Amino acid sequence: MSWIGKLAGAGIGYWIFGWVGAGVGALLGHFLDRFIGRVKRVGGRLLEVQSTFFETTFTVLGYVCKADGQVTQAEIRTAEQIMTQMRLTQSRRREAIEAFNRGKATDFDPEPTIRTFVRVCGSQPALLRVFLEIQIQAAFADGQIAATEREALMRIAQALGLTDADFARLEALLAGHYQRGPGAPTTAEALENAYQALGVTRSATDAELKRAYRKLMSEHHPDKLIAKGLPDSMIELAKERSQEIQNAYETVRRSRQA
Repeated sequence: MSWIGKLAGAGIGYWIFGWVGAGVGALLGHFLDRFIGRVKRVGGRLLEVQSTFFETTFTVLGYVCKADGQVTQAEIRTAEQIMTQMRLTQSRRREAIEAFNRGKATDFDPEPTIRTFVRVCGSQPALLRVFLEIQIQAAFADGQIAATEREALMRIAQALGLTDADFARLEALLAGHYQRGPGAPTTAEALENAYQALGVTRSATDAELKRAYRKLMSEHHPDKLIAKGLPDSMIELAKERSQEIQNAYETVRRSRQA
């Protein structure tokens, strides 16, 4: 009903200033109608992004967890932990479980789902990275990423339009926190992972290191991600990613002070 602002503006203008006022009021009402229409479109777009992000996250999560042939108890616990961190209501939790079950089906093809996700969320690269980080976190549920899981994750990364380097950086960011067992990083490997997670090499100056750290922290700031379409329920996950970036930076900084 884009004529409401024009009609109201014309009526008020006529009542106060006569026919001249009616013309001015109609013009102002026109701009008001356009503004309201834009707000509605932006709000609707944000809801679409949030809904698509939520559903795709759990559908693809099921696919990743089933990539090595079976969904383990550790992977189920990780999925449940993510749901708990998101503080989902019972109805939303059921939706997440249903999406997870669809994704773990033997005949599930992730690419059409991810194409839809990219169409809806692709204008916000930060959301694509956060989405992949959640999938990598699930793959680390057993302490290590199996070869079949890594293959599935690489397939997802490519479908998202991310590079091998992007994937390696995100894996390095999460390895220090989630990788366990005989293959857990040594101190030297943890330091190398920290550099890779921050997207810099050992030859980077302290100023370059700090710039890279600040850029990543800005990209992962929960309020900015929420504004771009990350569901409010995922704010705790965004905070966790920020803490991992902080840990990587502190690891490098301490090594340089030693």
